[in-house]
Amino acid sequence: MQIDAVQQAPVTPKRQAEHGWTTRGWLGACSGAALVVLLALTGCGVWVLAHATDVNKQLVERWSPALVASVRMESALINQETGIRGYGITGKREFLKPYQDGTAQQTAAAAELAHLVEGDEHATADLARVRERSERWQATTARPVSEAVDPVGSAARHIEAGKAEFDALRTALADQQVRIQAERDQSRDDLQAARTLRNTVFTVIAGVVLLLMALAFAGLRRGVQVPLDRLRTDVRKIADGQFDHSVAPSGPADLRALATDVDGMRRRLAGELEFSDRARAQLDERATELRRSNEELEQFAYVASHDLQEPLRKVASFCQLLERRYSDQLDDRARQYIAFAVDGANRMQTLINDLLTFSRVGRLHAVDTDVALETVLRRTTNALGLAIEETGAVVTHDPLPVVHGDSTQLGVLLQNLISNAMKFRAPGVPPQVHISAREAVDGAEGSQDTDPRWELAVSDNGIGIGQEYAERIFVIFQRLHTRDSYPGNGIGLALCKKIVEYHGGAITLDSGHTPGTRFVFTLPRARAEAPTVASEL
Repeated sequence: MQIDAVQQAPVTPKRQAEHGWTTRGWLGACSGAALVVLLALTGCGVWVLAHATDVNKQLVERWSPALVASVRMESALINQETGIRGYGITGKREFLKPYQDGTAQQTAAAAELAHLVEGDEHATADLARVRERSERWQATTARPVSEAVDPVGSAARHIEAGKAEFDALRTALADQQVRIQAERDQSRDDLQAARTLRNTVFTVIAGVVLLLMALAFAGLRRGVQVPLDRLRTDVRKIADGQFDHSVAPSGPADLRALATDVDGMRRRLAGELEFSDRARAQLDERATELRRSNEELEQFAYVASHDLQEPLRKVASFCQLLERRYSDQLDDRARQYIAFAVDGANRMQTLINDLLTFSRVGRLHAVDTDVALETVLRRTTNALGLAIEETGAVVTHDPLPVVHGDSTQLGVLLQNLISNAMKFRAPGVPPQVHISAREAVDGAEGSQDTDPRWELAVSDNGIGIGQEYAERIFVIFQRLHTRDSYPGNGIGLALCKKIVEYHGGAITLDSGHTPGTRFVFTLPRARAEAPTVASEL
């Protein structure tokens, strides 16, 4: 049956590349811009932290220790002045101990202070002035008194003369401390300002990060999620069967391209669905025509079985009556002609009966049940008992299974195969017919069909069939021998093939079997498996 070609819906030609920003492009550009902003903010944060660290170092590691060193140096000078005054008044050298310790402390404090104020012009000048005043007082008062053997008397003059120098020294120390304190206060103010700047900058950074996150969320929602939601909604409508619903492209270029592809697929599916509907309608129409044709064939079979056979019987009967009534007036040639006519009518009647049998397979009296092949074979051999006895045939079999099918048709199948084995026997050799059975998996190797079936085979020791005729022998009315050599209408194996195929199996010729012929066919297993019973005929 051929289905008329139906014009499919036109397929949209390959679309040109979409122009514009893709999702990857938008994400790349936005990520790059956000990365630049974050790097700039990170740089600002690093600078603020470094600035606060520097200011803190100025306060903690420079001006605070410098103020402490200046105070220690002032204390050391006061201890020196106290020791010198005590030694000058009492003349006892143990009073020089504070002077000597104060000198060492002054030297250490001065060296530390010089290191701390290095680089600051005013603080360095103040330290130089203090050292200068200290050296003057040392030269005019401290050293002369400490070196005197009997300072009592003469020391009072030096101490009184050095009082003005020491007052000037204390004034220089006070000025130094005032300047260092001012620098320390300035560093404290700078540190507070740096902290305020740090807090402000990090607050701005946090705000910008939150803003970037909000912008990223809004951008992804507007540029990606919303178009995807629209596309998903359109696709769901199409999946629900609304093939006329078009997909509207939106969003970035790649999402628009995806929507265009989906819409193209929708149009193609709609076209193929329309083609399928039209094809199904044509198939329904053809099926209706086929049913009507089958009904006509059944009517024809009825006519052939009744109306056509009646004239054939009349032709044969009247020819035989003609031969009996006018036998004394007929010569041998006339009797031969009458015999030809009768034989032709009989063969025509046999051919009509065979055609009726072939056409009825699967249509009439088809009752599928679980069938024991042992019983079917026993019934078949009983029907062929006379032929088996005349030919001396020996029919053996393996334990036969229970299959699912039509008992009558399976009997016809075995009867035709056994009859062929006896008909096409080797001259002078009694036919040996054997029926074997084994479980098999239907389908070729690699097939997905794994339904278990029975594989049966009927083999004989007859004249055999060449491999070149393996397909031809199953075609109706195909004969490999003349009627004079072997009788028959060439319909037996075609009938066997139709019966096996009706049961969902296949029948083939085993070309590797020698001597004789071996036919292999498959039948479905019983719905409710029954145990097989072995028996011998």
